[in-house]
Amino acid sequence: MSTSEASTMTQAAIRKLVADSVTTALEAQTANMANTDNTTRPREDPVARQCSYKEFMSCQPINFKGMKGTIGLIRWFERTKSVFSHSSYTEDHKVMFATSNLTEEALSWWNSFVQPIGIEEAYKIT
Repeated sequence: MSTSEASTMTQAAIRKLVADSVTTALEAQTANMANTDNTTRPREDPVARQCSYKEFMSCQPINFKGMKGTIGLIRWFERTKSVFSHSSYTEDHKVMFATSNLTEEALSWWNSFVQPIGIEEAYKIT
């Protein structure tokens, strides 16, 4: 397009040219996305990793005393589960880390639960 043609174009014509160009680009992008076969790519799952107790505690899990009844227990489960899901912990440390936040009556219950089976067996529970 020459400069004389450009200077004679109206504002409306320029807007239409820009709008048409944008529409064409969007249609091309949509077609390109539709033609991409996303099912052939393997889905990348988060990698579980060994995390330290210090990292776990930095996520600020809540303590559970055992005195807030069912609602308190559910909140503790939800918060602890949230910490684990956000950080992709391996299964082998979840019980150990989670039970480290038990206090008072809940800790007494845990200790009485562990006594007959041993701590190593208790930590294997999922």
